[in-house]
Amino acid sequence: MTNPIRTYDELLKEKQRLTELLQLQKLIVKEDIAELKEELAPVKSAIALVGKFATRDNSSWLLTTAADKLIDLLLKKMILAKAGWITKLAVPFVMKNFSSHVISDHKDQIVSKLFSWFNKKDKEKPSNGRVQHEHEEEVEDED
Repeated sequence: MTNPIRTYDELLKEKQRLTELLQLQKLIVKEDIAELKEELAPVKSAIALVGKFATRDNSSWLLTTAADKLIDLLLKKMILAKAGWITKLAVPFVMKNFSSHVISDHKDQIVSKLFSWFNKKDKEKPSNGRVQHEHEEEVEDED
């Protein structure tokens, strides 16, 4: 404000100018925030990745427990059998945490794959207990 306000019209003009200035500054702040978010996106994704190694996702308990047992069997008993005790504690811990997040992210695909394996086995076995091949089914259908 360079000149003192003397009339009501000058007051209204100054109010309009300040309102426009406020809107412009709000727009600048929004653009700055958007720019900061864009610049910090790699940091945010890196923190999320580190978080997956440090925390556990228990949303699919059954699949996570099965993966934990498999990790214990493979890593602790076989791969890390001759490793030091710190390695035997740290590596399975990190693997279990990360696998729980992977399982949680792909739970539907894992479950459908498991059910497809069981459905294939059920289709191969007929009710009398012997395996029936495709060409045998065709011969029986013709009778």
